Amino acid sequence: MVQLLWLIPALPLAGFVILALAGSRLPRRLSAVTGVGTMGVSAALTVWIAAGFLQGLPGHPAYSRIVWSWLAVGGLKVGISFYLDALTLTMMLVITGVGFFIHLYAAEYMAEDEGFSRFFAYMNLFVCAMLILVMADNLLLLYLGWEGVGLCSYLLIGFWYTDPANGYAARKAFVVTRVGDTAMAVGLFLLFDQLGTLQIQDLMIRAQGAWTAGSFLPTIAALLLLGGAVGKSAQLPLQTWLPDAMAGPTPVSALIHAATMVTAGVYLIARTHVLFTLAPAVMAVVAIVGAATLVLAGFSALTQKDIKRVLAYSTISQIGYMFLALGVGAWAAAVFHFMIHAFFKALLFLGAGAVIHAMNDEHDMFKMGGLRREMPLTFWTFLIGSASLAALPLVTSGFYSKDLIIWQAFASVQGGIGLWAAALAGAFLTSLYTFRMVFLTFAGPTRTPVTKRPGRAINIAMVVLAVLSLFAGFLEIPNTLGGGVHLFSGFIQNTLPATVLAVSREAYESLFEWISGGTALLGVAIIYVLILRVPDFTSALAGSPTGKLLHRYWFSGWGFDALYDRILVRPYVFLARIDRDDIIDSFFDLISWFGGLAHRVLSITQNGRMRTYAAGLAIGAAVVVGMAVLL
Repeated sequence: MVQLLWLIPALPLAGFVILALAGSRLPRRLSAVTGVGTMGVSAALTVWIAAGFLQGLPGHPAYSRIVWSWLAVGGLKVGISFYLDALTLTMMLVITGVGFFIHLYAAEYMAEDEGFSRFFAYMNLFVCAMLILVMADNLLLLYLGWEGVGLCSYLLIGFWYTDPANGYAARKAFVVTRVGDTAMAVGLFLLFDQLGTLQIQDLMIRAQGAWTAGSFLPTIAALLLLGGAVGKSAQLPLQTWLPDAMAGPTPVSALIHAATMVTAGVYLIARTHVLFTLAPAVMAVVAIVGAATLVLAGFSALTQKDIKRVLAYSTISQIGYMFLALGVGAWAAAVFHFMIHAFFKALLFLGAGAVIHAMNDEHDMFKMGGLRREMPLTFWTFLIGSASLAALPLVTSGFYSKDLIIWQAFASVQGGIGLWAAALAGAFLTSLYTFRMVFLTFAGPTRTPVTKRPGRAINIAMVVLAVLSLFAGFLEIPNTLGGGVHLFSGFIQNTLPATVLAVSREAYESLFEWISGGTALLGVAIIYVLILRVPDFTSALAGSPTGKLLHRYWFSGWGFDALYDRILVRPYVFLARIDRDDIIDSFFDLISWFGGLAHRVLSITQNGRMRTYAAGLAIGAAVVVGMAVLL
C-alpha cells in the first residue's frame, strides 16, 4: 500500500507533462481524457490506500515512504519522501476526490475554450503541487508544493490573459501571497538553525524537548509560519487577493476555494500543531485573526452583486472559522469543517458556474432571477449547498461541522464568550448573504433568458457533491443529539490531540446548539422578508446616507485595497521613479552601450562576400595555432 503513495501526485503530474508537451495538437476529447482520467485514477488509488490504512488502525497510525534522496548538503539531508497519517489521508481524499469532480465538470464547462489543453495542464499541475504539499514528510518538500500552488494559481487566475484585468488579478494574488511566503521561508531557516532538521516528525519531537511553552523562539517560529498561513488562506491582513481571483474560470475558483490553495494555511498549522501549542500567545492570535476575518468577510459578502464574489468572501469567512478552531485547540473540528466546506463550496461554485454559463457569462445576481423554474436540478443542488453553508440545523453537513466550532470556541479552555459571540455573529451573517444569493438568483421573476443548460458532466458533478454536502456531516454528531457519533474525531485523534474542554462549560452544549441553529434559521427568515416581501423597504434602507456609506465600505472589502495602495504601493512606485536614473543604473547602461557598439562593429564584417569570410577564418585559425605554439 504505502509503496504506491508516490503515484498519487505522479499521475496528475504525468497528465500535466503529456498535455504541456502535446499542446493544442492533442484532440480536445483526448485532452479531456488525459486531464480527467489521470485525476480519476489518482482519486481511485487514494480511496484504495485509504481502505488499507483504515484496516491498519489503531495499531499503525502512520507510514513513511522515501522515494529518493533529494539534497544532502552539510547537515541538511532532504528526500522526496511522503508521510501518511489520518490528517494527510483526509486532505488527500478531499484533494483528489473533489478535484476529480471539478475536472469532470470542467471538461464540459471549458469545452469551447481555445486554451482547452493548456487549462487541463495547469489544473493537473495545481493538484500535483497541492498533493506534494500535504504528503511531504519534510518542510522543504512541503515548501516546494507551497510555492507550486502559488505558481499555478497565478497561471489559472490569469488564464484568460488577453484581458488586462485578469493579468492584474493574477499578479495581485502572486505578490500578496509572496508576503506570507517570505515569512514562512524565514521560519524554516530559523527552525533548521535551532533544531537541525526539517523532517516534520523529528522537528516536533526536538521542539518539545528543546523549548518550553511560551518562550521566545517557538513564539517567533510560530508567528513566521502563521504569516505564511494567512497569506495562502486569505486571512487578515492578507485577504485582499482572493475576491479578485474570481477573474479565473469557474472550475479554477472551485479548485482554489474547495480543495487546494486556501486550505494550505489550515493544513500547515494543523501539521505543525506542536509548535503552536508551545506558543500560547500565537494560538490566541490565530483565534483572533480567524474570528475577525469571519465577521469582516461576512459583511462584505452581504453587499456583493457578483455571485462568484459572494462565494469568495464566503470562503474567506469559512476559513476564518477553521482558524478560530485551530486557535482554541479544536483541531479535529477545524479539519472536519475543512472537509465539509470542500464539499459544499465546490458545489456552490459549480452551481454558480452553471448559472453563469446558462446566462451567457452574466455574473450579476440582480440580472438573474426565476432560475428555479428554468434550471431545476441546478436550483436544488445549489439550495443544498447553500443550506449546508448556512448551517441549517440537523439536516445539513455544515451544521455539524460549524456548530462544533462555535461550541468549542466557547467550551475549550482556550476559548471564551467573546470568540463564541464572533462565531455566532458570523453564522448569522452567513445565513443572510447565502440566502440573499439564493433568492436573488433563483426566486422572483426571470430577468435574463437562459441560453444554455448544463449537460451530463456538469449535472453528475453537482449531484455527487450535493449528496456529500447533505450526509457527510453525520460522521460527527454531538452527544446531545441521539447519543453521539464520533467517527471523524476518533479517526483524526491518532494525529491531532483531542480538544480540552473547560469542565464548567460542558453542561451548556445543548443550549448553545439551539442558539446556533436558531440563529441560522432567523437569518434565513429575515433575508426572505427583506428580499422577497419588502424589497422597496430594503432598497430605501440601502439608499439612505448611512446605508450607502456602509455599502460602499463593505463592498470594497473594508477599504483594505485603498489602504495598501496608499501606504505601500504609491510610496514604492514613487521611490522607484526617483531611483530610476541613479549611478548604479548608469553602470548597467554603459554595459548596454558597449554591447550595442560591439554589435555595430561586428555587423560591418557581415557584408555577404565569401572571400572576406574565408580570409577571416584563415586568419583566425592562424592566430589560434600561433597562440598554441607560442604559449
